[in-house]
Amino acid sequence: MGLGPVMLDVLGPQLTAEDEARLRHPLVGGVILFKRNYETPAQLAELTSAIHALHTPPLLIAVDHEGGRVQRFRDGFTKIPAMRELGKIWDTHPQRARHLAQQTGYVLAAELRACGVDFSFTPVLDIDYGQSSVIGDRAFHSEPQAIADLAHSLLLGLKQGGMPTVGKHFPGHGYVRADSHLDIPLDERAFVDIEMCDLIPFRQMVNYGLTAVMPAHVIYPKVDNRPAGFSPVWLKNILRGQLGFDGCIFSDDLSMEGATVAGGIVQRAEAALNAGCDMVLVCNKPESADDLLHGLHWEMPATSRARLAQMRGKLPRGKLHPDSLVQLHEQQLFLKALDEVAAIGMSNAELPLA
Repeated sequence: MGLGPVMLDVLGPQLTAEDEARLRHPLVGGVILFKRNYETPAQLAELTSAIHALHTPPLLIAVDHEGGRVQRFRDGFTKIPAMRELGKIWDTHPQRARHLAQQTGYVLAAELRACGVDFSFTPVLDIDYGQSSVIGDRAFHSEPQAIADLAHSLLLGLKQGGMPTVGKHFPGHGYVRADSHLDIPLDERAFVDIEMCDLIPFRQMVNYGLTAVMPAHVIYPKVDNRPAGFSPVWLKNILRGQLGFDGCIFSDDLSMEGATVAGGIVQRAEAALNAGCDMVLVCNKPESADDLLHGLHWEMPATSRARLAQMRGKLPRGKLHPDSLVQLHEQQLFLKALDEVAAIGMSNAELPLA
């Protein structure tokens, strides 16, 4: 039995009978974890082991663990700074910022992999235009080249820690004010304006070996009247055709308000899969998950199965090499110093040399 095209969440820190029934469904291929699923690293490792034991091959396990305000696991994990802090350092010390971004990626990946999590939905490749209500300091910078530079370094650290990368939110969520969790955002710019700015980090990260992409629930009406995640124009023609991306495409959460334009939950999943997504996410609505598993009929293409196989974490869970543990400890100390600098507003020059 292969992986199915649906990623679901679970109710709490341990699997319930209800969770297990859903996760054994042949349409399910992955699980996304949230803050409610975490108590301690040991508990998390037990939960991921239980999830993996339900299915052959094991289900993929993911989390939104970017840093800053989007970090699901905190107690027992290193506090990851908001990516904006790396951008601030890049302004005056680009080499130091790149080094720190790579350290950040390694710590993030190594800690999650040690607990059995395959990947985080990171990095954020959106440009900070200073007006998005949902992106903000999740973005590295307002300059496309700075974003590509720092995201590449983060990718190298994630890869070193055994973790694939997911660039989001294609083709860019930073220009619109509305939050697609709560609204249906419209970006009225022409394609050329998006291409000359927002697409630069995505194009460069594809060339650097980006493993996966998550499109935005944003409508760009001068390109297509459908949100990017439901648009063959964006996913097949532009992302795969023009940018040459051959990795995995994950939908953003189909429970979000920005996805409702596609209809009910089954229609949303069908629209996303037909547009080019390899896997669709349904989060925080068990009743919608049940409706989807009951109503969706989808035969996974061999290409999607191969792409999803690339999303599995590469390091054995809980078996970091002793040399890696020393390196991890050194990098954790450096991130702690960065967090203290950000908290009290000291000069970047007061960071330890990298």
